[in-house]
Amino acid sequence: MDEERLVKIEMKIEFQEQTIKELNDVICEQQNEIQRLAKICDLLSTQGKEFSEFTSRIDAPANEKPPHY
Repeated sequence: MDEERLVKIEMKIEFQEQTIKELNDVICEQQNEIQRLAKICDLLSTQGKEFSEFTSRIDAPANEKPPHY
């Protein structure tokens, strides 16, 4: 009886170790994806700032009415 109980406990431990490894792999993949998306956000933010600086230097204002009004 004790040996059967020990075998069941060992099987549960093995299952838990495998589950922990799989969960860790998923977490690592998610962290890599988060870092990749953060880089994309930083790049888009930088490009947006550069674009707004560029458009603020254009001579013709976008909201100005044409002369025939």
